[in-house]
Amino acid sequence: MKVVLYIILGIVIIVVGFFVWFFVFFLQVPELNIPKNSSEKEKIVLIDNWLEKLNSERKFNGGILITKNGKPTLAKTYGFTNSKKTEKLNINSSFRLASISKQFTASGIMLLKEKEQINYDDLVSKYISNFPYHNVTIRNLLNQTSGIPDSYLDLAEKAKGKIGVLTNEKAIKLIIENKPKANFHPNEQYEYSNTNYIALARIIELVSNQSFENFMANNIFIPLGMNDTRVWNLISEDKTFKGKTDGFEDLAGEIREIKPTFIDGVAGDGGIFSSLDDFVIWDKFWYENKLISNENLKEAFKRPTLNNGEKSNYGFGWVIINDDLVRHNGAWLAANTYFARNTKKKTSFVLLDNSSNLFFEKIIGSIK
Repeated sequence: MKVVLYIILGIVIIVVGFFVWFFVFFLQVPELNIPKNSSEKEKIVLIDNWLEKLNSERKFNGGILITKNGKPTLAKTYGFTNSKKTEKLNINSSFRLASISKQFTASGIMLLKEKEQINYDDLVSKYISNFPYHNVTIRNLLNQTSGIPDSYLDLAEKAKGKIGVLTNEKAIKLIIENKPKANFHPNEQYEYSNTNYIALARIIELVSNQSFENFMANNIFIPLGMNDTRVWNLISEDKTFKGKTDGFEDLAGEIREIKPTFIDGVAGDGGIFSSLDDFVIWDKFWYENKLISNENLKEAFKRPTLNNGEKSNYGFGWVIINDDLVRHNGAWLAANTYFARNTKKKTSFVLLDNSSNLFFEKIIGSIK
């Protein structure tokens, strides 16, 4: 009996010891010390050295971009493109952007508005037949004020056996067939819903009569010279592409590849890949570009007025912090992403990681 108790006690000690190590030591991020009187160049060196240290400790596998007046002051990657660690990251490596993709989807809708093919206050039902949310507008989708529940993933899981790879068309069809009850009336409040941006991507497909992937490539990425940026998912013709990063989990010494599942045939809420190099172009795009007028661009950064007169803080794929600062983050299939712009200081900050990074938020907080 005593032997059994000793064995149990030993197991408990080992388990407790692991959790103590995990939470007290492993989850700790070395402090980034930047003296107050440091010059901008000195700050960049300190950040670079700090990220190198984190990478050596397997606490960061990704890239950082910091720009000032449209020019990089730091653009560097640390680590590898995949779990096999056969290829090093570089500034042209294409990372999965996860929910940062939403601002790209918004740009596609804005371009349709620029071409007078849609209006922001058009009803969604004008473009998607039998759409069950009759009073929801395109603007509601963009601003995340539609009231449409974020239910497409649950619906897809229930229909998994018969739908194959999920696509935008199939996702919207599931919404139409099941008619999930709205959480609130349009423009009553803000509620983040990936389904809103799946619907926007579907509108782009229906209006342009081409796939979301092809529309974004031909009308946004190629004209802007964003050579490392594209929509990619399980329905793409290319099984992979040059420079693509793959997600992996690096936890307590164990490395495991994270692969897409049947739901990763959708895009709009995610599905876009891009590089640090292309984010320099993307940052400039939101100041001025040859595709969308400056007046139209301003729409993306307007804080919506709700039915009760209060202001929400979600623009067109952007979280609006104040008049000068906007940002968005994302997380999906091991990707962790962050993009912030300060229009007053003319600075931007991009952080991308493809390793299921548990420290990502701490790293952002230390740098910004």
